Amino acid sequence: MSKEGAAVFEDHLPIMAERLGGEGLIEEMCAGFWVLADAEKGVITLESLKKNAGEMGLGGLSDGELEAMLREGDIDRDGAFNMMEFCVLMFRLSPELMEESRRVVGEAVRLDFLDRKGFA
Repeated sequence: MSKEGAAVFEDHLPIMAERLGGEGLIEEMCAGFWVLADAEKGVITLESLKKNAGEMGLGGLSDGELEAMLREGDIDRDGAFNMMEFCVLMFRLSPELMEESRRVVGEAVRLDFLDRKGFA
């Protein structure tokens, strides 16, 4: 826990991305999703998160912290994470991967712009 009472997140995604490559990282994120998901519903609910959080090293988080995590990543506001929402949240929680993603997208947009203008 940080001094402010918020959970401290150790960002392991850049290391995983480096070791596994993009496809391997996505496979691991999908596997992580299924560890936390309610098998019958196919989504991560608050109940499945509470039940399975320890499997992912999140066992020390309070119910309030788990609820906040769910609210943070629940894009469609249905009270659960689908796989896409889970993966988006994992990337958002990884500042290093977000910065790299911004750099790559920015470069692609710049090159596309130059190609369309005939400057490249």
